[in-house]
Parts: sequence; structure tokens; C-alpha cells
Amino acid sequence: MTWRPKRPGRLIARILIGLLVVLLVLAVGGYFVINSRLTRIEALTDYDGRPADTPGTNWLLVGSDSRAGLTKAQRRKLATGSSVGRRTDTMMLLHIPDTGDRPTLVSLPRDSYVPIDGHGSGKLNAAYAYQDGGPKLLAKTVEKVTGLRIDHYMEIGFGGFVGIVDAIGGVEINVKQAIKDPKAGIDLKKGLQTMDGGTALGYVRTRATGAIPDFDRTQRQRQFFSAVVKKAASPGVLINPFRSIPLALSATDSVAVGEESGAFNLLSLGLAMGDNPVTTVVPVGSLPTINGEAVVKWDTAKALRMFDALAEDRPVPKDALGK
Repeated sequence: MTWRPKRPGRLIARILIGLLVVLLVLAVGGYFVINSRLTRIEALTDYDGRPADTPGTNWLLVGSDSRAGLTKAQRRKLATGSSVGRRTDTMMLLHIPDTGDRPTLVSLPRDSYVPIDGHGSGKLNAAYAYQDGGPKLLAKTVEKVTGLRIDHYMEIGFGGFVGIVDAIGGVEINVKQAIKDPKAGIDLKKGLQTMDGGTALGYVRTRATGAIPDFDRTQRQRQFFSAVVKKAASPGVLINPFRSIPLALSATDSVAVGEESGAFNLLSLGLAMGDNPVTTVVPVGSLPTINGEAVVKWDTAKALRMFDALAEDRPVPKDALGK
């Protein structure tokens, strides 16, 4: 008599359900582990005259030049220098619409000349560097000059930057021109290439290109940020535990978020960045020298049109996009 398994369809269904349960438990467990490891900082606070809430979700994304977590050997290898304290090296505003339209990623040049509470007018990144500044004053300054209420804040330093890129196996970047910059520790040829964390850090930091280096830097920063998120969200990373687990651990160890944000919000951020966002910069009106410093003055009319459109959850008019 030949033995036959009874109801093979039911056995397969049980196996599939069991696998789904295991995956669900791992996903939920991973969420709570990641959420508990996140560093949270006070960045978004209420104040008199704060912009009202508007449709869509606004993120303030900040890259600082903090050397925290880097050894002396790593600082030498990465050519980061040994400056103490923290300054903002990158500032971007990401608007995720409720309408399903493409997100908009706007670079805020660090030399933007703006009013800063308690300090008159100065460069935007000074709001972070002041002794009484930091994330709270920076976020407040951005809210006041854009008229947009910031919903989430995320910050990453040099060490975390390198760790995340290396965790996903590097990023593919199309370099528009050859760049040799000993100060940033890079010697790059023109063309498409895969960069490790140290090389990518030098690429977005260098000021050795263009007649207006800060604008070139903002373009490279947006290019890099999009490349990182695209790679991190790829199946080759997400379903590969040797990539996804180091990425999750590296991100939670190196990223600081506002007290209102958690792992689910970071997932939403990643999905938005993978949705082919419109990338631009605040429209610039002039580049004067004020009090001996070269600064960036926005084109007020175009900048207002840009931020008014985002406040109304509309695409930014093409003639209001920065070059």
C-alpha cells in the first residue's frame, strides 16, 4: 500500500502561514528594536507666531560636521580635520504632499542671509552654531523664513554618514567633472562610479568645483541623498540580511531625530525619497558681501512663490524653481 500525505494543500497553507507569522514577528520586533535605539533631540518647539500646520509633511534634513564617533585615525583617513563643536554642513527641506504628487527636496544654502532671532541677520548655518542655537534655533529660523511648519527633524554627522554608505555597499554616483581635493581626501575621475563612505563624504563636502562652490555642493548633496535612499530601498539591500541589518543598526546609531519622530516616520521618509522627488534649491537673487562675508540673498518673490506652493500642497511652479 502506497502512503500519501493527507491534504497536501492544507500542509502547504500551514507552512506559508507559519512563515508569514515568523516574518511578521521579526518585522514587529525589528521595528521596536530600531525605534528604541533612535537618538531623539528637542528640535521642534512652539513659539509665538509659529506657522500654522499645513497639508503635507515637511522634514528638515540636516548634515552636521560633527566628528563625534570618529577616532583620530579615522579623522585623518577621511580628511575631516579636528574641529570641535558642530556646524551644519547641509540643510534640506523635504515636502511630502498628501495629494500623491512627487515630493519636493529643496536645498537651503548654508550661506543664505536670513534673520535669526536674537542675533540680527546672518548666515543660515550660524543659527545652529551659536552657543544658544542648535537644532531648535535652526528649525525656528527655517520656519520663519519659509512660512512652513516643520513636522519632522533629522540630523546626521560625518561618522554616521560614512557608516550608512558602507552598510549598503557604497553608492553609485555620476561625477560630472574630475575632482582632486586633498582637503576633502578625494581624487575622482569624471563618470559613473561606486563610492564608499569616505569617498562619498569627500564628494559632498568639497568646495573645489565651480565658480560658486556652495551651489555645486548643494547639487551634489541632493544627488547623493537620492542615491543613498534609492540604494537602501533596493531589493538587493532590503532582502539581504547582511546589508539590511547593518544598515538599520548603523542608521539608528548615527541619526538623531526630533522627539516627535520614530522608525515609522523614517520609513515614510525613505519611501518618499524613493518616489523620484523634484530636487531644487531656493531661488537666488544676489551674492553680496556683507560685513566682510560673502552671503547668498534669496530672490524674495520667487522664494515666496515656492514656499506658498508647498504650504498649499501644490507642485512648485517651474519658473520658481532654483537653478
